[in-house]
Amino acid sequence: MAEAKKMNIFESINKTMEDVGAIGKNSKNPQQGFMYRGVDAVMNALNPAMIKNGIFVVPTVLEQTREERTTKNGGALIYSICKVKYTFYAQDGSFIESVVIGEGMDSGDKSCNKAMSVAFKYACFQVFCIPTEEMKDPDTEVHEVQPRNTPTEQDMKKTEKEYISESKVKALMKQCEHDGVNPALVCEKCHVPDFSKLTEKQFAWLHGKWKEVFVNGN
Repeated sequence: MAEAKKMNIFESINKTMEDVGAIGKNSKNPQQGFMYRGVDAVMNALNPAMIKNGIFVVPTVLEQTREERTTKNGGALIYSICKVKYTFYAQDGSFIESVVIGEGMDSGDKSCNKAMSVAFKYACFQVFCIPTEEMKDPDTEVHEVQPRNTPTEQDMKKTEKEYISESKVKALMKQCEHDGVNPALVCEKCHVPDFSKLTEKQFAWLHGKWKEVFVNGN
């Protein structure tokens, strides 16, 4: 008996799409109370269909950034963003690649795990065009925001007075020296007399906007 023809990745994905139904919001967030589709639900729905149609996936983290954020109760959260490439292989060796962004926060060491889980979930949703029952189209929502390049003085007054450590002050001085930035200009932008009066929130803002405001803007 002749060996069955191995499907290429395009055939395999089409067959998998036929076998997977809609995935509803069956998980509930205990803090905010909203319903969501967990990555476990996606994997449980996809796994049998992917095995049946000869597909496996290999993840590759292309970029990863993380920063520490402070909760309203003063606790620490690690915030991670991962840019992940998922390569979907078929039995004949053909493949396609999907690059997605995932974000995750955790008070311990799981922020990257969460970011990758989110990235994988949405890669699967989009590669396999999985129906999600009631997914809202982004065009149904309009958000009006106030554009700004620097935090206002009012914003800074609302910030909790949790000043940065001496090591961060020294690191900031060293960064100013390296990039030829006047420390007084930085303090003026943040509405503080000197670096020792910078809060963690202000320091995080400087970290994200340094090149845009103080280096490229010079």
